Amino acid sequence: MPTLTATNSLFTKLATIEPHIGNTPLLRIEGFHDNENVQIFAKLEWKQLSGSVKARAAYNIIKNAISENKLTPDKILLDASSGNTGIAYATIGKELGLNVTILLPENASSERKDILKSLGAEIIYTSKFGGTDEAQDAAKELAERYPEKYFYADQYSNENNWKAHYHGTAEEIIHEKPQLDYFIAGLGTTGTFVGTSRKLKEYNTNIQTIALQPDFALHALEGWKHLETVTVPKIYDETIADRILEVNTLISHQYIAKFYEYYGFPISPSSAANIAGAVQLAKQIEKGTIITILPDNADKYGDVIKKII
Repeated sequence: MPTLTATNSLFTKLATIEPHIGNTPLLRIEGFHDNENVQIFAKLEWKQLSGSVKARAAYNIIKNAISENKLTPDKILLDASSGNTGIAYATIGKELGLNVTILLPENASSERKDILKSLGAEIIYTSKFGGTDEAQDAAKELAERYPEKYFYADQYSNENNWKAHYHGTAEEIIHEKPQLDYFIAGLGTTGTFVGTSRKLKEYNTNIQTIALQPDFALHALEGWKHLETVTVPKIYDETIADRILEVNTLISHQYIAKFYEYYGFPISPSSAANIAGAVQLAKQIEKGTIITILPDNADKYGDVIKKII
């Protein structure tokens, strides 16, 4: 049984991590559409601990689990991930002295695997054909078999996922661009879209929230969900989106090259897909300010990005 001193030590360490979560800069996206009455801005989410948007959800999940005594020094944090959330868990876990086990599809990039290993996380590989759905099933089975050993974070069902964006991402957007008209983002765990949209709707009911998903089940946008053909995350709220637009993988890859040419640094397929969706929206409206999210840069994608740029 963990001591009170050990738990208090975790809270002390959490306090030192918190300043490195969120508070990401906003970049104006220029040169990708010709509608002078539309502005697109994007939050650079890799400018925080662990290098991706997933730091927000991972930190909030861990913080609340410790507060509720569900995650203690004698338990292992367990979850399924396509990579970025796993890296966020492992980064925070290392700082806190907690063990982390990640169920990871075997086709995750070698960079993600190497980062997880370097952070001391245990990786249990699942089939590339089953994606994160199979990884979730395997994680749940493991947690049910050894409840005394694991804290199952379950990012796809954990409400602290979307709440991280409700209290963090959305508040930052409101502070930075209070006159925004549209928020648009891709669906993965759906936490970013649901949490941010929910708060923005409360702030101003006129703000339109648009969800993005791949246009085909067999896409190559790692971490994204094609809702009609996958297990829909429990935290997803279908009433939040004013509409859903579809994004093509090849077009998204073209935006990686365009972004690199314009800004001089490469971004991930997910970030490029969000830009592609925002540009698609810009062509459909007369005027307005659009905010989107760039979940991560290209650091974890290696050869995929090299072939594009």
